[in-house]
Amino acid sequence: MAAAATTHIKLLLSDLASTLQNVPSDYIRPISDRPNLTDQAHISDGSIPLIDLQGLYGPRRSDIIKQIGQACQHGGFFQVKNHGISEAMINNMLSIARTFFKLPERERLKNYSDDPLKPTRLSTSFNVKTEKASNRRDFLRLHCYPLQDYVHDWPLNPPSFREDVGDYCTSVRGLVLRLIEAISESLRLPSDYIDKEALGKHGQHMALNYYPPCPPPELTYGLPGHTDPNLITIHRAVVSRDKERTLVPIIAENLHLIADVDNEGLIDQDHPAVYRDFTYAEYYEKFWNRGLAAECRLDMFKAS
Repeated sequence: MAAAATTHIKLLLSDLASTLQNVPSDYIRPISDRPNLTDQAHISDGSIPLIDLQGLYGPRRSDIIKQIGQACQHGGFFQVKNHGISEAMINNMLSIARTFFKLPERERLKNYSDDPLKPTRLSTSFNVKTEKASNRRDFLRLHCYPLQDYVHDWPLNPPSFREDVGDYCTSVRGLVLRLIEAISESLRLPSDYIDKEALGKHGQHMALNYYPPCPPPELTYGLPGHTDPNLITIHRAVVSRDKERTLVPIIAENLHLIADVDNEGLIDQDHPAVYRDFTYAEYYEKFWNRGLAAECRLDMFKAS
């Protein structure tokens, strides 16, 4: 009797996509939930403010803080330049990410996990345990602050991964803290209020996102519209038909209780609290269990 044939199940999209010419059925979204490729915002059209951080600690500080405050209030997105992170460091980080996703499948899978609470993990889509339609991306997620608590769990390949990614995370954290200071001042609070009083103990994580080419791109998403479960996301950048993309967002997150800010005058009789008190752990659990929905999860915590 001939031996039964065995099928090797591909855990990662990057390994599956290389063998296929079309989008697999479990990645195809319902028509009502597909990308609208004719209705896209472009950075070049001026809809996303570009803020020059040069002079943030000089005579232009008040003007820059005003720009940041307006961007946070009216859109929540803004670009920055003269941010202090060299182009060489950014390009090196992207190169390391691309090299990681080109490693042999067996090497990459040493880091694989579908547990969303694992601090270092390689996985695919968003949450493969709960979602109905998969997203067309693989990602390596790393906790990176405090760096010494996590770096020993990071991949050993490429050989410079831990050192170079650690340096990048440290540099981006400096930018995050400068922006948080500015946001705090834009609310007429002390510059260190959000960092020290509102956040308390907090962390930082990053994701190396890999999006393979997608023919045809209108059937699926790399990631659909969503809100991030954190204070601030630093990002450098529709799934492409012909080109792969590697993106490296870095996220600063609060680990404990959402702060009571009554004593700073943000809440009073005329401006009551919009949300009830809740822990970040509570919020984070709902984020992973509800999938990547466009609605804001903060709505679940609104005060009655």
